[in-house]
Amino acid sequence: MTTPLRDRCLQHFQTLRIPLPPETLDCLLSQAEKETLSPLSFLDQLLGPRAAARQERAVERRIRQAKFEERKMLETFDWKFNPKAFDRRQIEELATGDFIRRRANLVFVGWSGLGKSHIIQALGMKACALGYRVCYRTSAALLADLNASLADKTLPQRVRYYARPDLMIIDEFGFDSIERSECPEAAHLLYKIIAARSHKRSTALVTNVEFKKWGDYLSDGPLAMALLDRLVEGAIILSIKGRSYRDPSKTLTEQT
Repeated sequence: MTTPLRDRCLQHFQTLRIPLPPETLDCLLSQAEKETLSPLSFLDQLLGPRAAARQERAVERRIRQAKFEERKMLETFDWKFNPKAFDRRQIEELATGDFIRRRANLVFVGWSGLGKSHIIQALGMKACALGYRVCYRTSAALLADLNASLADKTLPQRVRYYARPDLMIIDEFGFDSIERSECPEAAHLLYKIIAARSHKRSTALVTNVEFKKWGDYLSDGPLAMALLDRLVEGAIILSIKGRSYRDPSKTLTEQT
């Protein structure tokens, strides 16, 4: 079937960059005629699959840009292993992205091996699906990048880069010694990122360093505490305790 109106519609789709082969349009037109579809039902069948495919591509693009270490899902988390470590309903509420909309920060504090990285990356994946721009970095990778920017004098550009995402995830803060041994400016650099995002975007941080020890952990104690104040102001703070996946006998209270 070919008519001037049909050809004009195909041209409209091409102009709008909506992929629609002529045979697909003919099939849908024939179906609409046989089933006496309403105009809205016809439009839904015509545009729905293409909109869904575009949405799927957009989500995939945001996930790639976030640079997660692993593509973790809440659906694959073992809630039964540590039933008291995480409040499932609270985590599922966080997965709605409301805290991102409110520009609130999120902090997980707890010993290694409790599933914090799984949960935070899964929340990041959910945020991508909701249309939010997400950036995931371990503390070591973030500080290595910022420290390198000091050398080539691009720190302001890197701070602007990390200030843009709707959700910035900083994982594994305190999990190794790079913050102290390789980056003496760690407190200063992290403060710049948190300050640039404060009240404008959400930041999520995962750490095994108790708040009272931040001043000792980073070389600049006063600035470390100023950084912590900015981070926890109005934040959702989850203190995670329980058995470790790596060592079932270890709990948060055993850390030294």
